[in-house]
Amino acid sequence: MAQVAARAGVHASTVSRALNVDTRNMVVPELVDKVLEAAKALGYKVDPIAKSLRTGRSRLIGVLIPDISNTLFAPILSGINDMLVDIGYSVIVAEVGNDVSKQLELADRLAAHRIDGLVLGTVSRNDPIVDYCLEQGIPAVLVNRAETSSRLSAVISDDLAGMQLAVEHLHALGHRMIAHIAGPPEHSTGFLRRRGFEFAVTSFQLTHAPSEVASAYSRTEGAAAMNRLLDRHPDITAVAAANDLLALGAFDALAQRGLSCPEDVSVVGHNDMPLMDLVHPPLTTVQIGHREMGRQAAELLQQAIERKDRSCRNIVLPARLVVRKSTKQI
Repeated sequence: MAQVAARAGVHASTVSRALNVDTRNMVVPELVDKVLEAAKALGYKVDPIAKSLRTGRSRLIGVLIPDISNTLFAPILSGINDMLVDIGYSVIVAEVGNDVSKQLELADRLAAHRIDGLVLGTVSRNDPIVDYCLEQGIPAVLVNRAETSSRLSAVISDDLAGMQLAVEHLHALGHRMIAHIAGPPEHSTGFLRRRGFEFAVTSFQLTHAPSEVASAYSRTEGAAAMNRLLDRHPDITAVAAANDLLALGAFDALAQRGLSCPEDVSVVGHNDMPLMDLVHPPLTTVQIGHREMGRQAAELLQQAIERKDRSCRNIVLPARLVVRKSTKQI
């Protein structure tokens, strides 16, 4: 730093401020340019480890997600990254599945690297990793899923209203034998979307509205749940699934039986994951603003880190129905 200061003809403290994005605005632009040119010429870079020891801040954020191959998380991660990178943070993404011990191990490793905070896309309705963050004093926010009790801030979609939109759409098309493929009940998305389904069928006084619970949000589990529905309730004419992967599994089960969507059974998904307009038939689904969800989660985390704001805020984003070709009038 002393060499950079000498080459630029400024004091070492000016070099420190000019190389720090948080304090760069304290230095006149001409001197910032001189410092950056001198640093580049000398090959000087700030040592992030030494800086984190001095400041207590690493500018690193960890994001835990259950399945990196699930395209649902791509726009969430984009929203998180866009927000945090613009204000000088780097984002580390870790796939941890649904194994709690693995999640805790990864969180512990990230904490050892002095991360400033965590975004959790993995939580169950009563989650041990929330206990860990609270005990360790690690700023954290939840995204896409929430706990039963609000111990950390969360950004989620309106799961109840979203599923009600799906049922209302099917009912308006004339369907009266509507079934539901529910997500895992340990996750808020599975629990709340099933409640939304139950509220909707009750309001329409539908007496025949069976449900099957999928053990995971996967295409395979969606097919298995759909097969159980068809075996037990062959008269169903429509299915509202708790997410798009489950809906795609329903497509698979129908095709295996020689049935057609939507001619024999209409199907509605939930999430509007990328490419759902390109599957066959294009999927009618409940759309959620996942990029905005990620951006707002990152903003809440920034507040928790920089303002020491540990108050719990739940942000619920509205859902809307996107009608495509997987549903039809009967």
